[in-house]
Amino acid sequence: MDITPFVASHREALLIGDYNIYRSQLSRQLLATRKRLGRATAKREKFAKKDVTAEDVGNNHESVHLLLLTSERAWAHAMFMKTSHGEDTSGKGITGNTRSHIISRLNKAAKSARHLLELLTERSASKAKHQDVLEARAYYASLAGSEEFEKQSEGQRTTEQSSEQRWQLCLRYYAEARVIYAALYERDKKEVYRDILANTIDPTIRYAAYQAHLSRTIAIPTIAKRYFPSEDKDLVGLVEQVDVYALKDKPAPKNDEEKQTSPQDAPNSVTWRGRKANIVDASIGQALAAVTAAEARLRSYLSSNTTASNRDKAAAYDDVLTASQDAADATKSATDELEKERVDEGDPRMQDLRVTSLAVNYDLVSWRVGRNRVLIGDEDGLTFAAQQPKRPKRARKDGTPYPEKEEPRSRKLARLRERVVLYDATIQSIDSVKDLRGAMRDASIVTELESKVAYFRALKCLSISYSHSLLDGHLNALALLQRAHELLSTSPSSSSDTGTPGAPPTLHMSLASTENAQKHVSALLSRTHALVELHKLEANARVAAEKSMTSAFPLVQNLHAYPTPGVQVDLKNLVQYPPKVQPVPVKPLFLDVAWSYIDYPGHKREAPAKVVAAPADEPIVNGTEEQPKKRGWFGFGR
Repeated sequence: MDITPFVASHREALLIGDYNIYRSQLSRQLLATRKRLGRATAKREKFAKKDVTAEDVGNNHESVHLLLLTSERAWAHAMFMKTSHGEDTSGKGITGNTRSHIISRLNKAAKSARHLLELLTERSASKAKHQDVLEARAYYASLAGSEEFEKQSEGQRTTEQSSEQRWQLCLRYYAEARVIYAALYERDKKEVYRDILANTIDPTIRYAAYQAHLSRTIAIPTIAKRYFPSEDKDLVGLVEQVDVYALKDKPAPKNDEEKQTSPQDAPNSVTWRGRKANIVDASIGQALAAVTAAEARLRSYLSSNTTASNRDKAAAYDDVLTASQDAADATKSATDELEKERVDEGDPRMQDLRVTSLAVNYDLVSWRVGRNRVLIGDEDGLTFAAQQPKRPKRARKDGTPYPEKEEPRSRKLARLRERVVLYDATIQSIDSVKDLRGAMRDASIVTELESKVAYFRALKCLSISYSHSLLDGHLNALALLQRAHELLSTSPSSSSDTGTPGAPPTLHMSLASTENAQKHVSALLSRTHALVELHKLEANARVAAEKSMTSAFPLVQNLHAYPTPGVQVDLKNLVQYPPKVQPVPVKPLFLDVAWSYIDYPGHKREAPAKVVAAPADEPIVNGTEEQPKKRGWFGFGR
């Protein structure tokens, strides 16, 4: 029945619009589905509620879509109210009737999902498969968990219950959804399950575990297995049919690259910009060893999966980010313990911890930036190429292939909007390094950070200019490209970031990438400038045509003028006929008169010819001999 892909495909509309637009779209689809199923109430008839039964689902699987659309519409209504009131800057939060309304909408969404689960459980009537029941169970658990999350996020706290007891039900629902989706992903390797885990469930479990005062060193899969309802034998059986190791640890791998780093391999020191600091706490060393092992796995994955999608490559960074965050937490815990003991800042242990904390947090930010760079695409989003839409798997009835369609402009704008969000997150992460203790004292670090911020700000301007070009706003695109060119040309170069060949993308960048960006932006700047000039000429020509200011000269004399848009060429006024006598510009004629009288270097002057006496029988004209004929123009011979 494809429950999860159906919900995920509908939620893709949130990339273009907000929750209210998504809700309106669901209402239209819900009405169309009711009409197809014959459940719509006709005009001037009294409304009669028609419940969906398991037999209806078995006869027509579109009845499942009816319940899913109803649940999604209630969820979208709750999220719209939450986001609209979340923009309130008064600091009071969402309280009173608004929060009750949000919880009631989430409750309605969970009820519709639970009704669907109950119908699919009757497999003989609904004709549902094991995977359909699991997907419906995971969908219901995620909605019920979001309802409990809203109840506890800003609700009233009582002294009778501890934090873990208050958040236990929320963790239970999300753990159930997490285990099911992880098992389905382990078997099918579909990207839709990975997206749900990475974008929705895992962050919520991490926040709920933090509120329940659980240690951050506990991995999310471990928390999910701890709070999973193992007493439900039917659910456990269904999950184990999909993945045997869904609720227990896998056996130790035989491959040496996949083995965990042992405690004796933990480093004893950290080197940060030429300064060496000893590791004063064993937990920090073990965490850094885990980071090294995760980095090795990431490198092997990126080198062996070059054709993987950007999302899969970015998901491979999760282990490194988790290990780096654990190392940062261990460093902070060790620093807090020394501060509680009132250890002086000049103490070597405190000095080593400060250096270690700066190095670990900088690496954490570096991995975050690297993950964003992988999501952006090749060359950090310097170019923007159109993507070919997916073709239907089913062939046509006549056997002819489907025609190739160009990617719609709305989809292009949505991809550019995602890039801009990633650039903002990257810039914010780089700026967070300046807040680290001791970072602002190093002028070289500040210079490098400013150069990297300028680089990503220039790429952000470049992406926004692409969107303006798609909307024919070439003047705005020209201004943004000029700003990007200024940022790339005025930003100081980071010559220390040489990087390692074949290393995963991180905060370290080479000079070649900056130079390539400067060349590309310069070329686009010249091209866009030319387009702006052409549009300006076109606009001037249009204004001149409207005001009848066009020239009456023949077309042969106006070849330098831009043609008037929308006006046809006057074929009766190509040339002037009959022609009139008028001066014609020609190349001037120069006569080298001095050639015969001046001795130029390299030119030998000929001796004058001897005069031969005329024979006696030749007549003499007017008492003089006949002169020889002269050659050349105007008698000047050469």
